[in-house]
Amino acid sequence: MCGRFVVFSKLERLQHHFPIDKALAEVTPNYNVAPTQEILAIIQQESLNILKKLHWGLVPHWAKDITIGYKMINARVETVASKPSFRDAFRKRRCLIPADGFYEWKGPKGDKQPFFIALPDEKPFAFAGLWETWRDKDNEDEPYRSCTIITKDASEGLKNIHDRMPAALAPFFILICRKDY
Repeated sequence: MCGRFVVFSKLERLQHHFPIDKALAEVTPNYNVAPTQEILAIIQQESLNILKKLHWGLVPHWAKDITIGYKMINARVETVASKPSFRDAFRKRRCLIPADGFYEWKGPKGDKQPFFIALPDEKPFAFAGLWETWRDKDNEDEPYRSCTIITKDASEGLKNIHDRMPAALAPFFILICRKDY
């Protein structure tokens, strides 16, 4: 599971590490990114990789209201292609969610200790994610764009802290997908 993360890299650093053609969001440091907040995401629209802000907590296009997003901050990689809440986004709207680290907690309920996880070289990385656009029937002019972080079984090094972790992509693997490479 991923319930909190950190983004402190400036726009120039993100553009150096990720395939960003156009930035439509202000990049400000956030050391405690929480569900329902607007977060940075790199989405593809009209063959461009665009950095913009999306609400963290996926709201499927068919939802009655946005409150469903509170429960959909993460999507399990094992079921993302088959669950109705995620399957359409998995086919058509994947994204990268830049991060500099994330938190996982360990310990008994009420006395959990946070652990900060980051790359050893302190480079930014990206979570694999999905995004959606939802429209309120009463206000069709203002679309609500949201996303979720894909999670997987924890790696061997993290299993002693938590059984799940975000599916993260290191910058090297992302760069090989750039158009100018």
